[in-house]
Amino acid sequence: MIHHISIDAHNPLRVASVLAEIWNGKVHQFFYPGSYNVMPFDSYGTAIVVLPQGTVWTPGDDTKSAQLLPSTSTDLVAIHAAISVPATQQQIEQIGQREGWRVLTRNQGDGAFRLVEFWVENRILFEFLPPGFEIQYLQTMQPEMIEQILGQPIQPLAV
Repeated sequence: MIHHISIDAHNPLRVASVLAEIWNGKVHQFFYPGSYNVMPFDSYGTAIVVLPQGTVWTPGDDTKSAQLLPSTSTDLVAIHAAISVPATQQQIEQIGQREGWRVLTRNQGDGAFRLVEFWVENRILFEFLPPGFEIQYLQTMQPEMIEQILGQPIQPLAV
C-alpha cells in the first residue's frame, strides 16, 4: 500500500491545488519552504507532498534522517514514497546491508510514527512501514493530527 509520495513542480501551490480539487482534499503548507502536503483524508493516510522544482531528498549523516535540499546533484531525486510492506524491520535492514544501501529506522515528525528509511541505490528514498508500523502512521494521518502537525489548511489557488 503506497501511503504518500513526493514530487517536485514548477508551481507547487498550483499543482497541490489541482490535486486537492481532483481528490476533494485539503492543502497544508509542508515543512520545507514553498512545499505543500495534499490529503484527501481517506482511510489509508494517502498524501502527495509537492516540493519546489529542483528540491531533492538527501541522506542524513550517520543516524540523522533524510533531509530536503536544493539540488546539488543530478543523481538524487524529489520523489519518495511511504509503503506498507510485509517484510520485518530486521529483514529490511538485512536486505539493505546486503545491497550496501543506507537503511535507518527512525521516528517521523517528533515521534508521531516510526518508519524504515531505505535508500535504493543510495539515491532514491523509500519509507517502509513493516507490520505494526502502519498503525501509528494511520493514526497520525487523520485531519485533527495533521492540523496539529502542519497547521490549518491553506486556501488553494483557484484553478
